[in-house]
Amino acid sequence: MLGSLKEGTFVGLRTTWALGKIIFPVTLIVAILQHTPFLPWLIKVIEPMMSLLGLSGDAAIPLVLGNLLNLYAAIGAILTLDLTVKEVFIIAVMLSFSHNLLVESGVALKVGVRLWIVLTVRIGLALVSGFVINLVWHGGSELAQYGFIPPKEQQVTGWGNIIIDGLEKAGIGVFQLAIIVIPLMIGIQILKDLKWLAVFSRWMAPVTRALGMKENTSTTLAAGLLFGLAMGAGVMIQAVKEDGVSKRDATIAFIFLVACHAVIEDTLIFIPLGIPVIPLLIIRLVVAVLLTMAVVYFWKRADVAKGKEAAVYEQSS
Repeated sequence: MLGSLKEGTFVGLRTTWALGKIIFPVTLIVAILQHTPFLPWLIKVIEPMMSLLGLSGDAAIPLVLGNLLNLYAAIGAILTLDLTVKEVFIIAVMLSFSHNLLVESGVALKVGVRLWIVLTVRIGLALVSGFVINLVWHGGSELAQYGFIPPKEQQVTGWGNIIIDGLEKAGIGVFQLAIIVIPLMIGIQILKDLKWLAVFSRWMAPVTRALGMKENTSTTLAAGLLFGLAMGAGVMIQAVKEDGVSKRDATIAFIFLVACHAVIEDTLIFIPLGIPVIPLLIIRLVVAVLLTMAVVYFWKRADVAKGKEAAVYEQSS
């Protein structure tokens, strides 16, 4: 047991260091940008396309904050706006697919997934979902009733205070990561030493096979589903290294997880906004399964086509 604690702690510290090098500078930069003309400019740029998604111009604020920062920043912005139930639901669905892009894209690169795949899937799903919901849902025109209003943060003034505030937020982000990742890695190490992870993999085998992945991808999937891309990254990175998860399976797993991750937190967090969260969860799960199965199908077709081309080339030569 002592060996498991020691090894798990070392792995947790290494993972925290690796991810902290992404989270700290990104959080610091975005925190500083909030006090510059950049965010207002970005909001003004995307305002014209809001009507296509059934949203007012003000909805650009939570969408930008959610994608650059996280869901909590987006919800804080939503609570200050007069939006309809339909608008809040559309924003919630879009942000469930596409949020915290800078940090979570960095995590994807650490696992070995190509950046363009992650960005295309996440932003594409967000835009398509918003457009479709606006097209098919004709209700929800009443104003949203929010469950609570969080205390407003004190306005920071002066570049010195802004930088200090950014450093504090970045440091807290890394600390929050550490207090989750290190105990998690210790627990994972204990489960490995007790051979319980092998049992878990067998339980998850039908699910991973149905999604077109090998059984050793089960830990990666479970970590992302329960803890999200950023918080579950430590487990996912370690699983890819130690369980021999191939780049193909890691990519497929991430495609599933960018559509559906942190299912408990990312669902419950929207309850105070007064929107139906069960449909939100169902949409994410269904989209994740269908998207993953489609990717696997076309990937296999492409592999078969390449195999035929190689065979023809060999025969001709």
